[in-house]
Amino acid sequence: MMTKKDTVLKSAKQLFGELGYSGTTFKKIADRAGVAVGLLSHHYGNKEKLFRAAGFDVAERLSLALQDEIVQAEDGYDAVCRFARRYLQFSIDSDEDFLVLVRCSPFSDLKTGADRDAMVHKFAQIPVLLENCVARGVRDGSIPDVPVSETASVVLCNLVGAVRTKLLTPYSPPRLYEEALNFIMRALKTK
Repeated sequence: MMTKKDTVLKSAKQLFGELGYSGTTFKKIADRAGVAVGLLSHHYGNKEKLFRAAGFDVAERLSLALQDEIVQAEDGYDAVCRFARRYLQFSIDSDEDFLVLVRCSPFSDLKTGADRDAMVHKFAQIPVLLENCVARGVRDGSIPDVPVSETASVVLCNLVGAVRTKLLTPYSPPRLYEEALNFIMRALKTK
């Protein structure tokens, strides 16, 4: 059973994902959650802190989902493939509220330095995970000898671009995620 605080956070994640940061108000969140506006202030203080909590929650769940997936990998190449597949799956799982990360940039919508720095630190975990997968693949020979940091960034850029295209545009081809995975796999496979 969800507490009122959990219900508020879930409603906030949904609305930030649907309406963006600027289009989401405390009143809209309170209405969706079925609680008084004062309860939001009591638990979260202000909209920026609630947004930070929403972004942290989704980022933490994504990070855990990726870690749970890559720990099963046989080698670095398999780890990158598992990371990419799980990242894309997570983005379309309605229970995960991934749209809050897509519609609202935690880097531009957070104004205060402490909140922004904390969010940057939280999000840095995801590229580091991917970088570790690529480094493992280079070490074990399942990925060619490539520049690790740059290669991980290129893979992540492909994933982010595929997600934004699928979730935000009307021109996403039906097999976009499948082909994005195939592209990444072909690019990293040793000959």
